[in-house]
Amino acid sequence: MAHADLVILGGGSGGYACALRAAELGKSVILIDKDKLGGTCLHRGCIPTKALLHAAEVADNTKESESFGVRATFEGIDMVKVNEYRDGVVGRLYKGLQGLVKSRNVTFVEGAGRLVGPKTVEVNGEQYTGENVVLATGSYSRSLPGLEISGRIMTSDQALNLDYVPKSVIVLGGGVIGVEFASVWKSFGADVTIIEALPHLVPNEDEAVSKALERAFRKRKIDFSLGVRFQSATQDDNGVTVTLEDGTTKTADLLLVAVGRGPNTADMGYEEQGIAMERGWVLVDDRLRTNVPGVFAVGDITPGLQLAHRGFQHGIFVAEEIAGMNPAVIADVNIPRVTYCEPEVGSIGLTEAQAREEHGNNINVYEYNLGGNGKSQILATTGFIKIVQVTDGPIIGIHMLGSRIGEQIGEAQLIVNWEAFPEDVAPLVHAHPTQNEAMGEAHLALAGKPLHAHA
Repeated sequence: MAHADLVILGGGSGGYACALRAAELGKSVILIDKDKLGGTCLHRGCIPTKALLHAAEVADNTKESESFGVRATFEGIDMVKVNEYRDGVVGRLYKGLQGLVKSRNVTFVEGAGRLVGPKTVEVNGEQYTGENVVLATGSYSRSLPGLEISGRIMTSDQALNLDYVPKSVIVLGGGVIGVEFASVWKSFGADVTIIEALPHLVPNEDEAVSKALERAFRKRKIDFSLGVRFQSATQDDNGVTVTLEDGTTKTADLLLVAVGRGPNTADMGYEEQGIAMERGWVLVDDRLRTNVPGVFAVGDITPGLQLAHRGFQHGIFVAEEIAGMNPAVIADVNIPRVTYCEPEVGSIGLTEAQAREEHGNNINVYEYNLGGNGKSQILATTGFIKIVQVTDGPIIGIHMLGSRIGEQIGEAQLIVNWEAFPEDVAPLVHAHPTQNEAMGEAHLALAGKPLHAHA
């Protein structure tokens, strides 16, 4: 029976970040995963989907090149080559991660682990015990009751491995995964329809952002039905037919089920060891401790945002917590969020609706239109940066939409997390011509000294 300071079950974003940081702090670490290091994010999520999105951007640029005075011909998508490019990106990152884990002297155990004691994980008939155990088993693509994933009905896992571009696709779910795949497939030449039960696309975002994305998708001829629920789906050799609760039907080559991700905690032994759970989620306090002493949980198996960078930060936090460093608590509301469709969505902090719920009418809201931003004009993108501020107080929310606008999330999260006032940001120099200037202009306006905008 091997023993270590930390036994970590799950080698995805949260698990390997915890392992690397703990090893850096002088702790002995055993990291266990049934699959490849890097988990969903590296192999089936963030990285491969963003590679596809970049290929989609190249396709769009080629189709639109004539408007920039560049004569180019778009001859179609070679999915075999696209997938080779994607796999090359993943492969290089995977190799680098393997090297990192090895160089930090982390013991990596490959196999399906199960918690068989409060501090014991069993893998392949061997048991590993830790002074502390960290649960980091990630998430899986959910479906709906009665909707079987097979054949032409698939989740993002299967969609990523397609070796052809479908002629038409129905995307069930208008959240982050749904709109990103819809964006890719439209750029690749497919007809796309999104079905979302809630009133807006990306329904967790600020309403102004959701509405602007809907306008942009209409312009791109991406169809969508909002506020209507899925009822059933049937498939045959010719395609998939989806029936909605309002009686309408839609037919396409494929149905992508993008209704969210669930916690990967079933049959892991968690309940048997007395760990408090709720609908599959592992319950933790603000220091990511479960109710069982010495057992922590990080990332997608804990209630809240399902983001790789949240998992990274959770992993680092737990390693430092175990090392007695008393790290600062991570609040979900202050974690940046980016949706990489075209146009991109970036946000952090409270939406306007959330801010009004918390602060009443004691808020200021300002939108800076990217039409006044030189670099956005060069990129031929439209959109805006929306700032939510407590009246005479700090910035509590920043919400953005536009091509490549996700790159501005870095400064946005510093502003919100450092509780900056508009007057703090306004004097900072924002390089010209960049989209980053739009951030400066918005704060200049809120500070009462607009340059290229109206207050």
